[in-house]
Amino acid sequence: MKLRNRDGALVDPVPWFVVTAVAFAVAYSFGPGYFAAFGVPIDYGLVLSTGLFAVATVVTYYRFVWTVSPSRREEVPVGDRFERLVLATLACLGVVVLLALPLVVA
Repeated sequence: MKLRNRDGALVDPVPWFVVTAVAFAVAYSFGPGYFAAFGVPIDYGLVLSTGLFAVATVVTYYRFVWTVSPSRREEVPVGDRFERLVLATLACLGVVVLLALPLVVA
């Protein structure tokens, strides 16, 4: 798959695909059960999860494909990129724990 940014430069699709796949997994594994814990019927929970996944897909496409500058990767030092990766991993783990709270408490 050859993706191009708004300037027409080729962009690596892997980061966008990975983040979109994680959004899919989170939306459909936590979404319906999370909404059911708040009294939303399961079919509406699936519709809401699909909507959230669609929004996440558009946002990640905008961030990782449309506005990305391929030369920026060479400008950021490796240490800074690794630090951002570790912080993003911790943030994702925190979000998963927060999403699981209504399922455990209820």
